[in-house]
Amino acid sequence: MKKRVGLTFLLALVTFFVASLPVFADEKTPADSFRVGMEAGYAPFNWTQTTDAHDAVAIEGQKNAYAGGYDVEIAKKIAKGLNKKLVIVPTAWDGLIPALQSGKLDAIIAGMSPTAERAKQIDFTKPYYESHLVIVTKKNGKYANAKSIEDFKGAKLTAQLNTFHYSVIDQIPEVKKQQASKDFSAMRVALASGIIDGYVSERPEGVTASNVNKDFKMVEFADDKGFKTNPEDVQVAVGMRKNDEDVQKVNQILAGISSEERTKLMDAAIENQPSSSEDSEETGLVATFKQILSQYGPLFLKGAGITLFIAIFSTFVGTIIGLLIGVFRTLPTAENPLARFFQKIGNAIITIYVEVFRGTPMMVQAMVIFYGLALAFQIDLNRIIAGLLIVSINTGAYMTEIVRGGIFAVDKGQFEAAQAIGMNHRQTMLKVVLPQVLRNILPAIGNETVINIKDTAVLSVISVPDLFFAGSTSAGTNYMFFQTFTIVAAIYLVMTLTSTTLLRLLEKKIDGPSAYVPVDQADSQEK
Repeated sequence: MKKRVGLTFLLALVTFFVASLPVFADEKTPADSFRVGMEAGYAPFNWTQTTDAHDAVAIEGQKNAYAGGYDVEIAKKIAKGLNKKLVIVPTAWDGLIPALQSGKLDAIIAGMSPTAERAKQIDFTKPYYESHLVIVTKKNGKYANAKSIEDFKGAKLTAQLNTFHYSVIDQIPEVKKQQASKDFSAMRVALASGIIDGYVSERPEGVTASNVNKDFKMVEFADDKGFKTNPEDVQVAVGMRKNDEDVQKVNQILAGISSEERTKLMDAAIENQPSSSEDSEETGLVATFKQILSQYGPLFLKGAGITLFIAIFSTFVGTIIGLLIGVFRTLPTAENPLARFFQKIGNAIITIYVEVFRGTPMMVQAMVIFYGLALAFQIDLNRIIAGLLIVSINTGAYMTEIVRGGIFAVDKGQFEAAQAIGMNHRQTMLKVVLPQVLRNILPAIGNETVINIKDTAVLSVISVPDLFFAGSTSAGTNYMFFQTFTIVAAIYLVMTLTSTTLLRLLEKKIDGPSAYVPVDQADSQEK
């Protein structure tokens, strides 16, 4: 039995370190860096690629991942003018402003418009690009020949969440305004599947979408036929913290970039984006899968490694938390008044902890912990460390109740028998109760592991580069959403099935053979 436990522990240890290798391979950010936040999945403004072609910039914390696009070219010029090293920090759109305010970024260069609402939160430089609003629709659809926004009367339209694009939809008469989408990837999938009739975008993105997907068409409008906007709505500027001294320096750098050069940079971005250059002689679904894997396979493997690392580590730590709290709750009521008082306080804190983390979504917990700690206490957590902390604490809240149920499942007579032979509470728990509890809750631990493998996807809200985040950035770059996420789903399935199989084997090893044969009988059978 000891040998089996030792082998199991060794297997778990090896798995743990293999899964953690991608995490510890990250390099530290230089002190003189210019940290720029962007989605790295909004072509042609910014995208993710796996080579440094066209002078793409390495993405922070990710090996074999580089950022390219118009925003990256502008960021290069600003960093050079400031005499700083450019560092690209991939950040989900909703997290860009909180990341800037909390000091995790020095600037936002992500195709962001300097709207009045955003200007209340952060400062903006002079615009570095000015675009025009368009609507992307189906090429053979009902609205393909529209000439004005009035022609989209009755259409089901949407736009990206937290952008002014979504607000201008109301200018269309009797429009069927749909729920705002998290990102452009979701909108393109919705349009391709017929869920929506179109989405509001900017011209560069519309050109890219219609070039890549031949079923899409970008509808442009004359000045008097299109959306009515303020100048700042169609402009794109660099976002910086309030009262940042570098704002004027950045303005001077941007003033040195002529309009002709900016146009050339955007034309080059449209031409160089991966979705435009990924031509293949092979066609068909299998060839597409091969193409995606050849380009983004290393990114997927890195994301899968981080997903496994977070899931395994968090399940282990969460189980320890659950065991500690479970044992604490079984302590007999202290006779000393002061000890009894602190025992009640401890139980109250544990109850609050369990109810809060079981009663709120992990995505909300991630936002509060990651950005809240930085804003309130200036604690700049590494994204992966933050992910480990969030999932571990969340898992601990659930494991606490699971352990409590496991302890109650042990017959009371065993507690009484242990006390009868002179065991104290600690000895009773360690030698009699907990071994049985661990065996009883092993299926639940396996279930939590599987859940954590899947739930790391919510950490994309704080831009943890897990498997889901890798899939999102890849799909936002290559525009092959169904194929990309089919591959991602297959990787998730392999990880969950493998973990489930290993845990079931562990259960069988701990249980031993279904029937035991006496030693003397076994010897006689051998003879």
